[in-house]
Amino acid sequence: MQPTIATLTLNAAIDQTVMVPGFALDAVNRVETVQRDAGGKGVNVASFLAHFGHKIVATGLLGQENDAIFARHFAHAGILDACTRCEGATRTNVKIVDPAQDQVTDLNFPGIVAGAADLVLVSETLARLMARGLDWLGLCGSLPAGLPADTYARLIAQAQAEGVKVALDTSGAALGPALAARPDIVKPNAAELGAYLGCVIATPADALAAAHDLVAKGIGLVAVSMGAEGAVLVRGCEAVHARPPHIAIASTVGAGDAMVAGLIHAATLGLDLAATARIATAFSLGALGEIGPRLPGRARIEALAHAVEITALG
Repeated sequence: MQPTIATLTLNAAIDQTVMVPGFALDAVNRVETVQRDAGGKGVNVASFLAHFGHKIVATGLLGQENDAIFARHFAHAGILDACTRCEGATRTNVKIVDPAQDQVTDLNFPGIVAGAADLVLVSETLARLMARGLDWLGLCGSLPAGLPADTYARLIAQAQAEGVKVALDTSGAALGPALAARPDIVKPNAAELGAYLGCVIATPADALAAAHDLVAKGIGLVAVSMGAEGAVLVRGCEAVHARPPHIAIASTVGAGDAMVAGLIHAATLGLDLAATARIATAFSLGALGEIGPRLPGRARIEALAHAVEITALG
């Protein structure tokens, strides 16, 4: 069976999670455990969807110097590898998890430097994949150095010209042009959307107003994630606030990506907005309970979805 969902990651990462109880700055710290995972937003979304039984193809850019960890992961997870290898090494992002103090410290390294020729290869690969029959494309993550801010906007236009629906999760300079291209789903967090709009999104009411504005401009579904406050979802004239139950957090790696995967999963099932909010929030909660970009089993996800509180918004 050919994959019907593709994710595209232009700035992938190797996620290294280190457990350091009692982590302290300007001090010698003892690492208790280390875990290395093939990551990057689109890679994580592909992994979560594959875990839930979808046929997935991962495309985008990987540094050829250290791509073995990605090749192994794709083979193990059953993800079709259609990534373009380019010069250099994929970056490593380090998460220092301190379970004693319930703190997580991120060290995000710079990635590869890409150019116009790399983007042409990615676009050509995407064209071949779409010709085989894609339904959804997830464009996820930051842009590497060397690519223009309208890169995602161009890829959205390419996909939509072939009738492929697009889910977007990016931030910074790439977000504005991409939103103007009117993807079908967008999932900014409150800080990312606030930075784009030039305002502070501190409450669900703030998120609701911002999401309504984006939907009015032609975006199909907007999901604004707000951490412990949950998420506000708007589609058409309908809006809901999804409040998560309290759970123990093992790691924040991939939690936002899991929500994107949940939104795409819900779209493939044609779920209504409330059910979409439940399953997308449950995907995110499931990732929070795991070390590294992983999900628990389907029964746990379904239990978490049942525990999500949904409130209709005006």
